Amino acid sequence: MTLTSEPVATKQLTLPDELVLMLLNEESGYFHQVPGWHLNCAVVGAVLAELSLLSRIDTDMDSLFLLDSTETGNPILDSILKEITEESDQRNAQYWIERLAPRAESIVDATLERLVELKILEYHEGEFWTLSRTAWQTELSGSADEGTAAQFVRTRIGKVIFNNEIPDPRDVIIVCLVNTCDVFRFMFQLEDRDEERINLICNMDLIGRSIAAAVSESLAGPLLQRSALTKKIPVVSLRRLVLNRHLRAGNFPALFADLAEEYGPVFELRPPFQDPMIFLAGPETNRWVHRNGRMYLRTKDYFSDFEKVYGASGVLPSLDGADHFRLRKSLGPAYSRGRLMGQLDQVYKDARTHMADWTVGDSYPATRMCRRMINAQLSPLMISIDSQDIFDDLTVFKERALNVHILKVLPKFMLKTPSMKRRIKILDQLVEKVQSGHTPAQRVGSPRDLADDLLSLHASDPQFVPETNLRFVLSAALIASVYLGDAFSFVLYAMASKPDLYKEIRAEADALFADGDPDAGAFRPQAIDVTHRFLMECLRVYPIVPVSLRTVMNTCVVEGYRIPIGSQVYIAQTAAHYMSEVFPDPLKFDIDRYLPPRNEHRSSGYAPYGLGTHRCLGVGWMELQLAVNVLLVAHHFTIEVSPPNFELGFNPLPSMKPSKKLKFRIAEQRRELNV
Repeated sequence: MTLTSEPVATKQLTLPDELVLMLLNEESGYFHQVPGWHLNCAVVGAVLAELSLLSRIDTDMDSLFLLDSTETGNPILDSILKEITEESDQRNAQYWIERLAPRAESIVDATLERLVELKILEYHEGEFWTLSRTAWQTELSGSADEGTAAQFVRTRIGKVIFNNEIPDPRDVIIVCLVNTCDVFRFMFQLEDRDEERINLICNMDLIGRSIAAAVSESLAGPLLQRSALTKKIPVVSLRRLVLNRHLRAGNFPALFADLAEEYGPVFELRPPFQDPMIFLAGPETNRWVHRNGRMYLRTKDYFSDFEKVYGASGVLPSLDGADHFRLRKSLGPAYSRGRLMGQLDQVYKDARTHMADWTVGDSYPATRMCRRMINAQLSPLMISIDSQDIFDDLTVFKERALNVHILKVLPKFMLKTPSMKRRIKILDQLVEKVQSGHTPAQRVGSPRDLADDLLSLHASDPQFVPETNLRFVLSAALIASVYLGDAFSFVLYAMASKPDLYKEIRAEADALFADGDPDAGAFRPQAIDVTHRFLMECLRVYPIVPVSLRTVMNTCVVEGYRIPIGSQVYIAQTAAHYMSEVFPDPLKFDIDRYLPPRNEHRSSGYAPYGLGTHRCLGVGWMELQLAVNVLLVAHHFTIEVSPPNFELGFNPLPSMKPSKKLKFRIAEQRRELNV
């Protein structure tokens, strides 16, 4: 099959390409649920089959022979061909499938990247892929039709199975491999005669039969069994825990980095009167969670009690699988950088209006100051109302609910106090206010916001987004101000406490605003290089969400440690931020880490936004809004840390924020705000 996609040149799809397209489940944004070893064997089988069709190797039921070691020009194929060429002993296909299976992940990664480059697949934040529209044509028929490449592959295979069309060798191999993975039943409604037809096709070609047989034998072999040689999870000494300097400072990422260095990437805490807590910490466990978490971990168990406080069920953070991807995809535009870029004039106006209340010489509590500045912008942008009057109440309620139901550090009756009951009523008033302001007549001429998207989803599918969820989802926009505001407070602290960096950031800000307010294109990394790297380092040193909670739904082995079903795991994804093998001298604030050739962030060890399918949906929005706000402050004000000798401490629950003692003093107003 030949693929044509402008401006990409015409290229031949390989068997690994076609296998990935066949296995992709667009509803979930990932592959049909093929167990990891099955998928690995099938992917390697596809590579070997492609090399056979290219006359580089030959296979029969007993042996695999090297015919030609000349490179194919395809890096995926050539890396495997090189390994076969360097092997002196004669081996069979099953040997090579089992030997190469551990490399299948890298093959899948490279194949997905290739299909994205060809504009066949579209990548979505959180490790999701869907089909892109593309033009294709088949040289066999000489015709061209519109559709997607994956639809063409599936249609071609469907015709072979259901219309008794004569398959070519590539079709036979794809049918053999997909059948070996037992996935056809998820793609098509199969009757007995269809399954007989599939079995007949699998016996039509010797290459396909030998590869499929090798895959099948490998699936049934001892490698399918979980290893009995798993290690015992070490238990952290409570004495070592309480004496750790980072625990006393509230720096949880650095604490978990120390524990991982002493006990390994998987360890267990046993707090008094609480269930054991299994932690995953380090770049290797980050990579495992990012790649495999969707198969073994789920979120709803720990989140269900929290969402019930709002009367909700099935909100985005508690969903997994196809429903999670569907909702995430639907809300993606509302949290995108593009939507914020289109409303920067409003951001400038709201930020300056808020800063106009700052008085030179006065000091302000850092957390409240920064949260309210961000909310002054986010609330109008996302739900088109000014919520400053209720923001503090909603924040107190949300943090109390998190401490009760997520962290479980407070008893449940703490949510039933008179003040909490009053605050839950405020939530209902918020929902009513948003709904009344989002009628068609009220929204004429207004830019689309998050509330528009949510209410539209509710109207079109009230089962998917029911009315009971509106209290949670509409207040989530304000809750975002908490996390983004806390990140902003760390950013201002870092800038104010590092005069040399403050000077460089101010220079970039003054250049950016020299001719008036810049448009969105001005905030590219090259124009604000120092600010961009400064923000990256702030997110490394001061991550807002240092740990993610999950429940093990399928027994898994992580770095040699077996974790049984039902276990609650704490993914300390930001522990790697304080590991010297990932970030040398990790306690040093160093923005040059992100310059070549160091590029220390380009690994699974840098995870300020989370991992895997639940990675923060608003990464682009958050990065842009942080940059805009820090540059606005640097352009208009000189701020100082108060008291001057303040040593930063952390208030880590329910999320990371500076100590309540931190204040910012407005030392100078450099320019008029003109509001």
